[in-house]
Amino acid sequence: MVDPDRLTGAAREMGGKIQSEIGGLSGSRRDAAEGRANEASGRAERRYGEVKDAVRQVAGDVADYAEDGYRTGKRFLQEGHEQSVEWPHASLVVAGLVGFGLGLLANRR
Repeated sequence: MVDPDRLTGAAREMGGKIQSEIGGLSGSRRDAAEGRANEASGRAERRYGEVKDAVRQVAGDVADYAEDGYRTGKRFLQEGHEQSVEWPHASLVVAGLVGFGLGLLANRR
């Protein structure tokens, strides 16, 4: 969505440009000066609206990145938990096999 300051600023800038041209064509210095002032004011307002739009976009991007990071961290945590649950069983099997092998070696003598 476009910021309202951006739209009103562009309209004021265009209106000021037209007023300045009409003042220059009619020879009215006052109208020409007012037109240039309105044009500058409109340009500033339009740029202010552009900056607000850019800040909104960046804030949205940061929120998206944070949400992605949260989801990724949650997935890694779940995978780590699942693997940690599996590892004790594997360790017990390996320890049992090593103990069985040592028992066989001890009985041979």
